[in-house]
Amino acid sequence: MRKKLGCLHAHHSNIGYIERALSLFNVELIHFVDPALMYRVSSDEKFQESNASNKVKEQIEWIAQCNVDAILITCTNYIAMLKEDQLSTAVPIIKIDEPFFDALCNIQEPQAILFTNPETVRGTMKRLKQYADNHQKSLDIEVMVIDNTFKLIMQGLKEEYNQEISRYLNQRMKENHKVISVAQLSMVDAALQVEEKTAKIIINPLNTLTSFIVKQLKLET
Repeated sequence: MRKKLGCLHAHHSNIGYIERALSLFNVELIHFVDPALMYRVSSDEKFQESNASNKVKEQIEWIAQCNVDAILITCTNYIAMLKEDQLSTAVPIIKIDEPFFDALCNIQEPQAILFTNPETVRGTMKRLKQYADNHQKSLDIEVMVIDNTFKLIMQGLKEEYNQEISRYLNQRMKENHKVISVAQLSMVDAALQVEEKTAKIIINPLNTLTSFIVKQLKLET
């Protein structure tokens, strides 16, 4: 029987990544996109964390009612706001950052993790530290934010966005020899372009996610 995966995104640009990653497998993808929550969180000082958590809970439970076999959350901020113990659904939830965290925690060398959206840094790094602590792993990791870049993707300027990320990655790879990863799904295309030109591996959340989903849902080609 064909499996059904509900996908919750904070931006429509994430849809293509997931569609491409799972295109070879027998799975139906149902996408739900809501950029408004992140806009409220970043622009409305009166919008409290509890309001955000309630909204994510509402979204997850709505998706669960669509008879999906699992729910994938591709936004790290949504994941950070989710209170799983408050959910009334038993549908499995796949968080894009957990397979990614597992890969980072198995690196013993110094590493750097790159972001374009400063709003995702605190929540992601808090979860990464918790994940490392829970698995008794130590991390030697530096956080880097590519300033004034995320607004490009939010304006639909994908090519310009990728160019800025590629430029930054190339510069950083020349300056140091740390293992580099990109934290956001929107950064994957630029990372792959730099990988192809430099023959150096850049860890990204899509590579680690695909194999995890296939295993969790027992997908077949």
